Amino acid sequence: MKRGSQWGAAVLSAVTALVVAAVPAAAEESPYARGPAPTKASIEADRGSFQTATEKVPAGQGFGGGTIHYPTDTAQGTFGAIAIAPGFLESEAAIAWYGPRLASQGFVVITFSTKSTWDTPDKRSDQLLAALRYVTDSSQAKSRVDRDRLAVMGHSMGGGGALIASQKAPTLKAAIPLTGWNPNTTFSDLKVPTFVVSAQNDFIAPDGSHSRPFYQSLPASLDKAYMLLAGAGHMAPTNPNVTIAKYSLSWLKRFVDHDTRYDQFLCPLPANDPKIAVYQGTCPIG
Repeated sequence: MKRGSQWGAAVLSAVTALVVAAVPAAAEESPYARGPAPTKASIEADRGSFQTATEKVPAGQGFGGGTIHYPTDTAQGTFGAIAIAPGFLESEAAIAWYGPRLASQGFVVITFSTKSTWDTPDKRSDQLLAALRYVTDSSQAKSRVDRDRLAVMGHSMGGGGALIASQKAPTLKAAIPLTGWNPNTTFSDLKVPTFVVSAQNDFIAPDGSHSRPFYQSLPASLDKAYMLLAGAGHMAPTNPNVTIAKYSLSWLKRFVDHDTRYDQFLCPLPANDPKIAVYQGTCPIG
């Protein structure tokens, strides 16, 4: 072989090695990935691939009682857990639809009523954390739960509670305030990946006074996203909503399960969807 050919082969070999070394670890399949590869149809479906069971939880556990939905599958390992709180003057019924929907996609989910429908966001934050403790320590599903992969969601004051819970428990993996309401709009100390869902015609927790300032206050280094629903009102998250469901599911899968198969639905940022007035975010980079 000529010297030039040898030199060319050596360069090609070195470049190939650099390219292989540059492949990010995130491209590897997560050990927490659950269920089949996602599709647009699967994230928009009413139900996922997992069969589920339920457990009713009485009041007196640090919150007002609720329902746990969990996958019956025991062959795929443990699942992440999500606690979801209702808003001011609401009961569990307002957020009940998330339970079976998310559980069938591979999560243990507790939806609950607060001790009082008048409870402040701060009190709701404590109850979100109490609900997660019940799931991990006392529930029928506790053996199915990975206590290191927990998340919080909430509507209105429950959304404010989800943000405060993330301040109190920075090891949470995800937070999703749904048309959240909270008198304090500064969350510059948050370390939990946060997906803020807002509504264009919200006159109870107006976007400009609540959700948008929440999002804008989050650290620039944080994995975060903000979705403003076009033409929707404050109560949009209390009824089955495909737009909320598919992006919330993708966020939870990405940050609770570290499942990069869902990156495709979050990055590049969703665009040209008539149901979304604004979508901003960092794309999943964690």
